[in-house]
Amino acid sequence: MNNETQIDVASAPGFQRRWWIVWALFGSTVLNYFNRQTLSVLAPLISKELNLSHADLSHIFASFQISYALTWLLGGIFLDIVGTRLGLSIAVIWWSIVSVVTSFANSVSTFSAMRFLLGIGEGFNWPGASKGVAECFPPAERSMAVAIFDSGSSVGGAVAALSIPWIALQFGWRTAFAFSGLLGLGWLIWWLLVYPAPARGVCKQGPVERRSFQLWLTLLKRRETWAIVIGRALTDPIWWFYVFWLPQYLSDSRGFSLEKIALFAWIPFVAADAGNFAGGFASGALIKRGWPIMRARKCVCVVSCVPMLAGIPAALVQSPFWALTLICIALFGYAAWSTMGLTLPSDLFAPDVVASVTGLSGLAAGGVSTLFTLLIGALVDRFSYLPAFIAGGTMPLLATLAVLLLIRTPDSDS
Repeated sequence: MNNETQIDVASAPGFQRRWWIVWALFGSTVLNYFNRQTLSVLAPLISKELNLSHADLSHIFASFQISYALTWLLGGIFLDIVGTRLGLSIAVIWWSIVSVVTSFANSVSTFSAMRFLLGIGEGFNWPGASKGVAECFPPAERSMAVAIFDSGSSVGGAVAALSIPWIALQFGWRTAFAFSGLLGLGWLIWWLLVYPAPARGVCKQGPVERRSFQLWLTLLKRRETWAIVIGRALTDPIWWFYVFWLPQYLSDSRGFSLEKIALFAWIPFVAADAGNFAGGFASGALIKRGWPIMRARKCVCVVSCVPMLAGIPAALVQSPFWALTLICIALFGYAAWSTMGLTLPSDLFAPDVVASVTGLSGLAAGGVSTLFTLLIGALVDRFSYLPAFIAGGTMPLLATLAVLLLIRTPDSDS
């Protein structure tokens, strides 16, 4: 367990500043998902215009996941070296430029190249946000801070589902990509204003750690590292399935038009947003009632597995209403679990390696997710979406088992 001394974050102005920081991290996460969801929301329209198969779409999606996974790892190490403030600034500038350039794509190869470049920038966000939380928040408040910034993924997905179809229908789908990229400039100003430069006494940033890479290698020997890695590797593919394939699924299997996707596809992301806050609140409340930190985190993981099982009948019911309802329940459970998974690195490791641990888990999750995405494309072209929904309900059970067995800190053994 990480027992490092934390600064007095409850004192002004640090107490106020750290919440501004986490809301800025929420903003970067919203932009992150708004940018990546632009293609997913427009996939039914673009695939018809460019005559793309499900296998073509899976290769485009997988291009993003490959670079995204690598950047989670390498970006985590980079962030531990250069710091959260500079690292996230570079990342948002990068992915904003790539989004604008994507508006010129016109083939599977160019879309794949642009998604690969987009993944390089977007892979910085979660290691950087997790590092920022570890630097600025005490353990009892970290789960809620993680819930806030991680909820930006759901908000970004929902906003994209609502607005991107309208932009595309009014101005063309290429304009939608350009618009999503330009939003990053406003966030950059906000970020540089709220996140303190070193030595302002708000967050425990410390000096640059030259030995960060060497420290990261030693993490491979720890059971806790592998609990986080396995947990993420068996839950993230489920999120990617819903994020990438939900609009296409609604079009293929439920007959939704682009207008109807705009009306309904945002609802599961709102459910996921509620799950983020439910998981963060429940964990924080248990800790405040005297529960050991790890026991509280594990409890939320176990309970979250139940609603995730709702994804299996979602593929079997006839009614689109009930299918969406069950998908909402599944994403609620996933988001609650995800909040715990993203909080664990800052609970178990020192701030100077949190981004690296988070990055390692992201690499594993991205690798498995890439294979899962490619498999979905092949299965849908030949069979149906049902196997993906079944995997979505069962894989988190194995992830939770890994967390329960491998994290055996003193406060969670009972």
